[in-house]
Amino acid sequence: MKKLLYVFGTRPEAIKMAIPIIKSKNMREDFNVKICITSQQKEMLQDVLRVFNIVPDYDLGIMTENQELTDITSGILNGMRNIITETEADIIIVQGDTTTTFTAALAAFYQKRKIAHIEAGLRTYDLYAPWPEEANRKLTSNIADYHFCPTTESQKNLLSEGIKEENIVVTGNTVIDALFYVQSMFNSSHELEKQILCSLHNKFNHDILGTKFILITGHRRESFGEGIENICYAILELAKSYRHINFIYPVHLNPNVQTPVHKILAEEKNIHLIMPLNYTEFIYLLGKSYIILTDSGGVQEEAASLGIPLLVMREKTERPEGIFAGTAKLTGNKKENIVKEVAALINNKEIYSHMARAQNLYGDGKATYRILDYLKKL
Repeated sequence: MKKLLYVFGTRPEAIKMAIPIIKSKNMREDFNVKICITSQQKEMLQDVLRVFNIVPDYDLGIMTENQELTDITSGILNGMRNIITETEADIIIVQGDTTTTFTAALAAFYQKRKIAHIEAGLRTYDLYAPWPEEANRKLTSNIADYHFCPTTESQKNLLSEGIKEENIVVTGNTVIDALFYVQSMFNSSHELEKQILCSLHNKFNHDILGTKFILITGHRRESFGEGIENICYAILELAKSYRHINFIYPVHLNPNVQTPVHKILAEEKNIHLIMPLNYTEFIYLLGKSYIILTDSGGVQEEAASLGIPLLVMREKTERPEGIFAGTAKLTGNKKENIVKEVAALINNKEIYSHMARAQNLYGDGKATYRILDYLKKL
């Protein structure tokens, strides 16, 4: 029996780790599973744990007010040392490209434990776009033993960097496993859908779901400052030009996002600034969206599976598959570009229809099976 230790600290990591955790816990003859959270994002992380009924065995509790990357890194390194020893983990499993990802992998490396990296091989080949994520995932690849790639493009990246082919598995992305899991919850429980609708109506104070709405997520560190302000001014101009369309922005809790967003956008009636949604509410809203504006990674993958036109408010993306397929487009975070591309989607039905095509670019919902099958056979 292999001893697995899952380590994660943010909401996106939790979403993408959820199904592997659930499935491996059910494989009691093959795996002994322990879970460690770092609480890099405490409030937003707890929501996902509740949705998937995941109870951590360890919580490093590193989150402090105004914490910097150095604080996160040192807190995780110090905290992981004893946990890895206590669990006697054979394989430490990390996901994605956060500071938790790299630092937990580094802690495992220092104790000469095997490291499995879910969502391996994503690259922009620009260390500062996105920052610090590009460095985190490249550094993790250099010390990981097993690499679970979401697509053949990410596999090619690792092969070009000298990673051995036998240590790479193309699995699809576990975010699609989680998406399908939650959609099955909607389909099997009308009561859950009623609860979500009631909650969303209360947040907006009217039937916003009966209108066309554009969903916005924007929180990347690389966008802090001028980037976030540019995004906000673009949304403001669009809201004034298209009064019949609502703009929904669940605002990240980071003060670097909260302050400029509320300062610039709070007064427009068709802009709805709300607290971050829980995962089930967000997925439900995502599926009802007219257009999505984001600087997120996971949203790029979910939107492709749902067939929602997506504009990526970044200069580069490590998920080029959507760009190649025409379901997503890079706008950067310049106001003029964002306004131009959103207006084109609103005004031109042909452009909209071309982008609104559901495709399984990032997985078929069976990534977890491929990951656990590989680990079981080691």
